[in-house]
Amino acid sequence: MTSATNDNPAASAGQLAGFLPYQLSVASNAVSELISERYRKRFALKIPEWRVMAVLGDAGAATQRDLTEATLMDKVAVNRACKVLEERGLVARAPNARDGRSHLLELTGEGRAIHQEVMPLALQTERDLFEGFDAAERAQFRALLERMRARAADLTEG
Repeated sequence: MTSATNDNPAASAGQLAGFLPYQLSVASNAVSELISERYRKRFALKIPEWRVMAVLGDAGAATQRDLTEATLMDKVAVNRACKVLEERGLVARAPNARDGRSHLLELTGEGRAIHQEVMPLALQTERDLFEGFDAAERAQFRALLERMRARAADLTEG
């Protein structure tokens, strides 16, 4: 059985550009930068702030711990993003009836309005990124990404 490194001559030779984690990071950063540029211009939102808003918009009220788990961001980054969003009046904090030590965060009316405005922009950005991919390639790409994420989670837990 061949190893993944043997399948990748660049990584075998120690070239960073051929190393999967590096490739994933660079691709993620490039996509995040594109999205960030579009959101920053129109809504004055940075990537962590938008990620928090996206989770709250999709899932409803959540604790900062929930947001950290859902976004896979560092808890300090989530805390900072929540503070900014709260100061801007896009997120409100309420007591958590299930756990008195934490608070629930949820989008305000203004936050929901921005979320509803951003979603079409996000979907257009996705269409722009997938331009030139056929439906089968898009489905395969998503499946492979999910498989890689799940494998990384398995390795982290095991």
